[in-house]
Amino acid sequence: MRVLSRLLTPAQGSVLLDNDAIHQMPTRRLAQQLGFLPQSPIAPEGISVLELVSRGRHPHQGLFKRWSAADESAVAEALAATQMSELAERHVDELSGGQRQRVWIAMALAQQTDVLLLDEPTTFLDINHQIEVLDLLTDLNRERGTTIVMVLHELNLAARYADQLVAMANGDVYAVGPPEEILTEQMVREVFGLESRVIEDPVTGKPMMIPLGRHGKEVSKA
Repeated sequence: MRVLSRLLTPAQGSVLLDNDAIHQMPTRRLAQQLGFLPQSPIAPEGISVLELVSRGRHPHQGLFKRWSAADESAVAEALAATQMSELAERHVDELSGGQRQRVWIAMALAQQTDVLLLDEPTTFLDINHQIEVLDLLTDLNRERGTTIVMVLHELNLAARYADQLVAMANGDVYAVGPPEEILTEQMVREVFGLESRVIEDPVTGKPMMIPLGRHGKEVSKA
C-alpha cells in the first residue's frame, strides 16, 4: 500500500497508473487521479466537517487557491454521498468513529479521483460502523465506478465485500483471485498459521471462515 500510494519507492519494478509510472508523475497530477487514506488519520483540532472535506479540492486549485463553482459542487456532492451534509458545520472531533471515517472518505470523494486507496479503514471501529463504511465504499464502486483498493485483516468482511482478494504472506503475494478461490482452509493455515473451516455464507453465498482454536471442538459441544 505504501508503494502504491508513493510513500515508498519500489526496490525494483514500477507502479503504473494509466501507463504512467506514479513515482515519476508530478505530485499534483497524481493527486488528481489517486486518493489515499492512511490508517487512523487525525484531523486538525477544531476543524469542521466542511473545512476538512474542502481540503480534498487542493489538487484541483491553481496557484492562488481560488475557490470555484466546481469546487463547491464537488464538496456538496461528497457530503451528500456520505450522508454528512447535515453535519457539515460540526467539528470533526465531536463525531462518532463511523462518522469521522465518513468525513475522511468524503474528503477523498471531493478529490474526485478514479482510484481510492485505504489502509485498514475499519480499524478501531465497532462492527456496525465497519459495515457502514464498507457499504459506503461498495456504493462508490458500483454507482460511481471508483476503483477501491483497501487493506483489511477481517477475512470474512474482505470476502463479503471484495471482488478480488490479494493474500499476503511475509511481504510477498501468496495468491490473487476472487474470494471463492482465495479464502480457503489451506490459505488460512499457510498464511495465518490457523486451522479453520470455510463454509458458504448463508446470506451472501461468499466463503466464510470459522477459526478453530484449541478449544474449538469443546465450544461447539457446549
